[in-house]
Amino acid sequence: MRATVIGAGIGGLTTAIALRQVGVETKVFEQAGELREIGAGITLWANAMKALRKLGTADAVLAAGAPVKGGEVRSWRGEVLYEAPAGALEKRYGVSVGLHRADLQTALLSALPDDAVRLDASCEGFRQDEFGVTALFADGWEEHGDLLVGADGLNSTIRAQLFSDERPVYAGYTAWRGVVEAGDDLLWDGMGFESWGRGARFGLLNMGWGRLYWFATANAPEGGEYAAGRKEEVLRRFGRWHEPLPTVIRATEESAILRHDVYDREPIKRWGEGRVTLLGDAAHPMTPNLGQGACQAIEDAIVLARCLREEEGDTASALRLYEARRADRTGFVVRRSRLVGKIGQLENPFLCRLRDALTKAAPLRAQLRQLDAIVGYEV
Repeated sequence: MRATVIGAGIGGLTTAIALRQVGVETKVFEQAGELREIGAGITLWANAMKALRKLGTADAVLAAGAPVKGGEVRSWRGEVLYEAPAGALEKRYGVSVGLHRADLQTALLSALPDDAVRLDASCEGFRQDEFGVTALFADGWEEHGDLLVGADGLNSTIRAQLFSDERPVYAGYTAWRGVVEAGDDLLWDGMGFESWGRGARFGLLNMGWGRLYWFATANAPEGGEYAAGRKEEVLRRFGRWHEPLPTVIRATEESAILRHDVYDREPIKRWGEGRVTLLGDAAHPMTPNLGQGACQAIEDAIVLARCLREEEGDTASALRLYEARRADRTGFVVRRSRLVGKIGQLENPFLCRLRDALTKAAPLRAQLRQLDAIVGYEV
């Protein structure tokens, strides 16, 4: 059996590893001219690390980052509203890891043959019949296989041909991200926190190897243009928040700060047709509030490979089985992440005070139970 995967992001690379392990010859096609992960830091929660353990890549990923030891939620002034002590998360769920996206990509690529990924290959669509499916590329190349996996992100070309659903839904806020070399002076290795204000949040994580990953969100019109540079804009919004946030922002190079509007889609039950399916953000894009976008794509890859093994000889049935097994799980995470974002981005002063008070009053046990169904899951 031969599989064609469109997109060499985290989901696409993990899919190639998983399919090859069940005997499916897999080729990944990436439109970019070089494999350079766009992004900053990422947290792979325990549910994703358990999945990577099944693929034999967990140790390489862990070596590239730092285990998440604990975390806090703070007010914009620095008051601790909730604390997960060092060791509490790992004891309950297993190891989670914070690392740079580029290092994760490198770890996944190291598990694949050198010729597994073809670059500068822009897929324009596909055609299929009862004998197979052919991916069509802008340069005239055609790749024939037994199945096609669209792992090509939020604005997936494969999804656009399969479905006529509307454009992604804007969440109402934009996000900035950056990485800074700062060592352990500002934040312990493996520790992180998220601070809440009115219509804005700021998160910080020590990824190990002397690097801090930060992100910031703020309610804003979609597609907003800012006269100031990205660094100046983030400082304008967060420069008076508690330390070390202003220090971290000032230490970040302007060119290292990314900005993007935040989107998701309403979950759907069926992701494909015939010999074609979707995976990761192409199937179920979600807001980043739970840090589960890449984690769910990794889970997808494991289940897809498992279904192809179980339904050997009936490709279309295997793909529909994969979708059926994943739709409820990913739909739940999409909706929960959306809800968490709405709570975090509250602007009304009274509701913000109520949110902070309820968070501070909730016992650790109750807080962790909220994560059980997501981080405690094993695919």
